[in-house]
Amino acid sequence: MWTRGKSRTERRAMRKGERTRRAIVERSAPVFNTKGYYGTSMSDLVRETGLEKGGIYGHFSGKEELALASFEYAAGVMRERFEAALADKEEALERLLAVVDVLGAMAENPPVAGGCPILNTAVESDDANPALKQRAKEAMDDWLRLVGSITKEGVKRGELSPEADPRQMASVVVARLEGAVMLSTLYDDPVHMRRAIDHLKEHLKSLVQATREE
Repeated sequence: MWTRGKSRTERRAMRKGERTRRAIVERSAPVFNTKGYYGTSMSDLVRETGLEKGGIYGHFSGKEELALASFEYAAGVMRERFEAALADKEEALERLLAVVDVLGAMAENPPVAGGCPILNTAVESDDANPALKQRAKEAMDDWLRLVGSITKEGVKRGELSPEADPRQMASVVVARLEGAVMLSTLYDDPVHMRRAIDHLKEHLKSLVQATREE
């Protein structure tokens, strides 16, 4: 419907522009995630995208808009991973374990090069870039709500112990795995993530066992 009144040439130009914009974002996301917003220069973006500065500015008003779009792209990759991992899972435990696996995979297989985009953006932006900080907070809110909602539903259906508090579970799962991402990156050793995953999974399984024993 949105193409009504536009010529075929105009529609093709719009599709080409959309593809170019997406390509710029996909190639810029790893740069921002690796070097950070302030460490990324326009020359870095020119080199990675293969476009001149004018070509990039033809699709984005400036570096901040491109950084925001790049963050959204990385966050979108994570959403797709969650959706794929949860697609065939119904019980609370298997859904929580799937979330742990998705978050745990970031240590060795981040959505874009450079590690967890939320962790990186939150640490760098803090109060220096309110727009990026807000986007990172919104993305983290989604993760926390996901864990919390699965836990809440599991308790409601009697699959998890009544002692499993949704908000506490969300904080513990996300904080522990994000901390493990940091340690694994700092020491260049994924063992820290594997330990965190093993510990979390044992804890989650104990909540189910407690319900069965009652």
